[in-house]
Amino acid sequence: MFLGALLDLGLSRRALAADLQGLDLPHRLVVRGVRRATLAARYVEVRGVDTRAAGGSRKHREIVRVLRGARLEADVRARALAIYEALAEAEARVHGVPVEKVHFHEVGAVDAIVDVTGAAIGLSRLGIGRVSASPVALGGGRVESDHGTLPLPAPATLELLRGIPTVPAHVEWETVTPTGAAILRCLVDDYGPLPAMTPQAVGYGAGDERPGPMPNVLRAVLGRASHVSADRVLTLETHLDDLVPEHFDYLMERLFEAGALDVSLQHLQMKKNRPGFLVRVIARPAQRMQLAGLLLAESTALGVRVTESDRVLLPREVRRIQTPFGRIAVKFAIDPEGRVIASPEYDACKRAARRHGVSLREVVRAAEAAARE
Repeated sequence: MFLGALLDLGLSRRALAADLQGLDLPHRLVVRGVRRATLAARYVEVRGVDTRAAGGSRKHREIVRVLRGARLEADVRARALAIYEALAEAEARVHGVPVEKVHFHEVGAVDAIVDVTGAAIGLSRLGIGRVSASPVALGGGRVESDHGTLPLPAPATLELLRGIPTVPAHVEWETVTPTGAAILRCLVDDYGPLPAMTPQAVGYGAGDERPGPMPNVLRAVLGRASHVSADRVLTLETHLDDLVPEHFDYLMERLFEAGALDVSLQHLQMKKNRPGFLVRVIARPAQRMQLAGLLLAESTALGVRVTESDRVLLPREVRRIQTPFGRIAVKFAIDPEGRVIASPEYDACKRAARRHGVSLREVVRAAEAAARE
């Protein structure tokens, strides 16, 4: 449904299919127009041969290996990994097992991996900088799964929706799957009414036909903020004086892969005159426990301080623009006076420089010139 809504918004099906080839998983996207009640919507199916092990499931580490080895943009890989990390933690809590022993059944199939990765690709391709959602509408009843008959919402779904506002949907069917809940948890910045913006496109993604008082569709609205906006972010901090300095690179990499908005280090002089570091992580409120857990697991920290604060933002979007060195991602922002600020993405410029055997500075200048045009 998420993919269908993004395609209906204007995501290129050809570009999506090309990016998904980087997974090296045999599959085929089937997209067709359908009607749900009185609404026209896009219905997406993922067909193909599932290469899961004989047991009919994939372990969490197997999916991580697939995503780490896939030919994907860095931001796409980070989002997809964060979604599966959230799924693994929820399943581990529900079944009372360590994360490394979690076996994915339905959400380990090829179609689920494509759904998750496609959601991350769609946000990147459409240049979406911020995602808001209404409170999550939950249906009731029962559902058949590889674990037997389960009450709705499914246990893993409820785990993933901890801290997220919900409302009753007043229908007897599954309105939110664990995969959908994980996508919401990792991609949505805030929940509430439709934010102030100028709508540019509206898309509808269809689920299966269901009985009830409302059509089984997901509506997505693509808009542009016209003024400076604000949101809430978390700051996670810890002081370290005994972590091997060369391990900071790995720590930062893991935090960014898990969805951190920013990570920084600051030199400190700590108690007993020991040199140390302040590690500061900026994140979305829904990522509190996930990123705090990572800090504790991947560093020598014994505790993490967490504060929540307001953040003021300029409207921004990422576009891929054509340069002599190929298409380069450029971030465009609009300042309060209406001036456009363009900043080529470093990783994209670095890859292009290596691919063409030229200096990084030359690629950056070419991207800046193309952005001005």
